[in-house]
Amino acid sequence: MNLQAFSHSANLSTRQQTVPRSKNLFLAALPAEEFERLKPHLEHVDLKLGDIIHRSDELIRYVYFPEHSVISIVTYLEEGTTIETGIVGREGLAGISVILSDDVSPREATVQVSDGAWRMKAQTFKTEFERGGAINRLALRFVYAFIAQISQNAACSHYHQIEARLARWLLTLQDRVESDELRITQEYISQMLGVQRPTVTNSAIRLQEQGLIRYARGRITILDRQGLENTTCECYQAIKEAYNKYLSV
Repeated sequence: MNLQAFSHSANLSTRQQTVPRSKNLFLAALPAEEFERLKPHLEHVDLKLGDIIHRSDELIRYVYFPEHSVISIVTYLEEGTTIETGIVGREGLAGISVILSDDVSPREATVQVSDGAWRMKAQTFKTEFERGGAINRLALRFVYAFIAQISQNAACSHYHQIEARLARWLLTLQDRVESDELRITQEYISQMLGVQRPTVTNSAIRLQEQGLIRYARGRITILDRQGLENTTCECYQAIKEAYNKYLSV
């Protein structure tokens, strides 16, 4: 099961009749009354590959609700290397730290996959969160799921082989874009996984030889999803279960 199934596993049957359909599952999970209160404050924007929506240690001006865009939360080390510590797609929102009494972004948030997103002024979202209700409960459950993702990613990076990590990363990305075709370069993957590019290249070649993916310049096509799930480590399932729990509110 992937994120496409999350919207079915959540208890949204009554809400779907009254809330306008949204590609973002956080917005879709809100009761009609709360969603209607947010609507005047939502602005639709196009996110382009490489856009930086939050810079590290700078004020968060907007909270973003991706549709099929994907946002990477990136940590930079002093020597200039980078590693992705988490991603946000249509399952949630970017800029969640504003509800934790911190209006400054702890990490850089950059667009990994371009597409549309809704955004809202951070202070407006914080005010709505402090009113309580479903927005409050759903946001806190998303924080739980996101922390679970970050924690699992840290363990995965330390203990698991690169081939399993690459399979996990591809599956996680596919869940959010809902497409078998991923427009992404091996150079970018190496930066996100915190490894050298030849390491990613060799792992991608092995996955391709097994018939799991097809790689062309700047594009990876997933040919056998079940095969990738059999290749990845337990971290993919653990993260997916955390998000299932968050959306089952």
